Formats: sequence, structure tokens, C-alpha cells
Amino acid sequence: MRKIVMIICICIVFLLCGCTINQQANTTIETSQTPVEASNKMKVHFLDVGQGDSILVQSPNGKNLLVDGSTKDAGKEVVAYLRSHDVEKLDYVVATHPDADHIGGLISVLNSISIKNFVDSGKVHTSQTYEEMLQLILDKNIPFIVPNIGDTIPLDDDLDITVLNVGEESDDNNEASIVLKITYGEVSYLLMGDADIRIEKEILERSNVKSTVLKAGHHGSDTSSSEEFIQAVKPEVTILSYGKDNSYGHPDAEVKSRVEQFSSQIYGTAVVGNIVVETDGVDYNVLTDGNVEPTEIADTVAEGITISSKDLRGEIVGITNSGGTTVSLKDWQLVSVAGNQTFKFPNISLLAGETIYVTSGPEAKEGSGYLKWTNGQMWRNDGDAATLLNSKGEVVSEFE
Repeated sequence: MRKIVMIICICIVFLLCGCTINQQANTTIETSQTPVEASNKMKVHFLDVGQGDSILVQSPNGKNLLVDGSTKDAGKEVVAYLRSHDVEKLDYVVATHPDADHIGGLISVLNSISIKNFVDSGKVHTSQTYEEMLQLILDKNIPFIVPNIGDTIPLDDDLDITVLNVGEESDDNNEASIVLKITYGEVSYLLMGDADIRIEKEILERSNVKSTVLKAGHHGSDTSSSEEFIQAVKPEVTILSYGKDNSYGHPDAEVKSRVEQFSSQIYGTAVVGNIVVETDGVDYNVLTDGNVEPTEIADTVAEGITISSKDLRGEIVGITNSGGTTVSLKDWQLVSVAGNQTFKFPNISLLAGETIYVTSGPEAKEGSGYLKWTNGQMWRNDGDAATLLNSKGEVVSEFE
């Protein structure tokens, strides 16, 4: 009981400090799109920190914001990553919620990097990790901010960083998650923390969530990323932050299928390592460890993509990724050789070990795991070979 009282007292002291965040009283949240005049780039780094979250935002004008720090064990890795990218000062640190896989590594960050402002969900937790974090913030006299929904973080005049959710009074840590939408010109990022489906519904009622890049909630768990929410976000890129062979089964297969259904390219930290999405406010580029771009990923692992099945009468062809890396199928082609018909793949990725089916004919299916070509007959029932071409027009697989 004494520990709980102490933590609450520390929080009250922090809340009495000056607030360096822009507050908004409106219940309907509108994010602004700042015109882009310069060609300065913003970089958002999704760190490969095992079963946890840590995101570094480097603004167009050289400001730095860190969202979460993963686990205590990953703290040194986070600090090393920051220093390798010349980050000696963090203008803001955001602790989305007090779970150990989000705040544990912030202990090392607090002990190693200068921090100007600390933004917290305000959700009180009785863990030793949370108490240690608060004590360090107090000892270092760092301004401690608990935002309201609709507030903005003034990191950079060229950015709009809006708080879409925060739950100081929530009973559940995940529901307390600070959710941020970061907009730079025409490109936006939606960082969901561990917010669950109930919170997603609340956000949809008050906010425009459409975003270019989605950091999916709760490491791709089935408690988050509802079909309704993904449909509203319409992400071109989805980031899944999780540890390899984790005991939670993250990411959930249904969540991955749901995201793919809306033609979003999926990148998992456990698969490709650190992920950087950089933008000049107009175009964006996705880089992974080794500076491999999505189209280059597809080319380097094309040997893992095959036509695995073909049902001419049923008008359904299976494409399987037997490799170990997610592959972008954007602009790939499936050709009906005898029928002289070509299906061009949309902006969709095929995860390692998964199969997607291209369907046609009167009973063509679409949705999770299926891509509808047309309701017309595309394949010659008396015999028709199938050929799969990559985005360069090179033959990847053939099925006689």
C-alpha cells in the first residue's frame, strides 16, 4: 500500500509541473496537414527489440522523439541504436502505457540520454519498473506530461503529432495506451501502442485515422486491428513489432490476413530487423536492415515464391511463399498461357509460409486469403499452363 501511495504522490508532483504540450478541448479530433516547402526528410525508425516496442521519430528539422523503449533487457540496444544515429538528446519521450515491454528499456535511456520532456499515459502501475522510471524522471527534474485526447506534441513546426487516445483512468494498461498520429505533408503514421479493439472503436468515433503507415496495436495480437479499423486506416504499409518465436503467438495469422486483405505491405521486425520509413512529406521509402527496399526484397527472395496449385475448372490458382521473408507482390503478374490472359497483383505482400489464391469465374472468391481476378472464365479447361512473373517481368514460377 505504501508503494501505491508513493507512486500516486510522485505523479501528483509531476502533474503540477508546467505543461509543454498543446492542449485541445474539442471532442472531435482533426489532424492538420502542414504544407511541405522544404525537402527535409522525416525518418521513423521501428526498432527490432524483441517482444516489445520502441520507435524513434526524427523530424525534418532535426528534433527527436522516442516512443517506448521495449524491455529492460533491450534497453542497452535502444541506447546503442540512438547513439548510432547521432541522437544525444531526446526532445520528447513518450511512454504509451506502463507495461514492462514498453517502458523497461526507458530506464537505460533515462540513464544515458538527455531528455527534455517526458509524456506518459498517467496510468499508475505498481511494478518496480514503473516506480524506478518515475523516480529517475523526478531525480533528473524532467517535465512530466500527461496529455489529453486531442492534444498535440510540438516537436517540429512542420509536423502535426496528435494524441488520439490516452487513458489515465483506464482499468487496463493496454486501453490506457497513448495513440499518436504523426502527419508530415501528405504522409502520416498511426502508432497504436497496445490499444485494443474497444479503443479502436472509440478512436473511430472521434478521429480521422486514415494513415499511410500503421504500427499495428499490441504486436499484431488478435485483441487489436479489427477489420473495421484496418478498413478505415487504409494503410499502405503495416509494421508489426514482435519477437521471433515469442510465446504469445504474435502476430496472429488472422490479423495478418486481415491487413493483407486491404493490400497493405507488411513488415515484421522479427523478420526484417530494424525498419525505417522515411518521407519528404510527399513520397515515402521503406528501408530495412541492409537498406533493402520492398521491391528489392521481392527480387532477392523470388526463389521462395511458387505457383503451388492450379484448378482449371474451379478457376483458382495458389501462390505460396516457401521462403523465410515477406515478399511484396506489387506489380507481379499471373499469366494464363493458353487463354492469353494476365492478372496484375495489387500492392500486397505474401508472408513467409503463407499461400494466397487468385480466383476467377462466376464463383470467384475475394477477401482474406483470396484475390478476385474477374467473374469471367480466364483458364482453358482443356489444358492451360500458368506462369508467374515478378515486377521486372522475369519468370519466377511455371505450372504446366
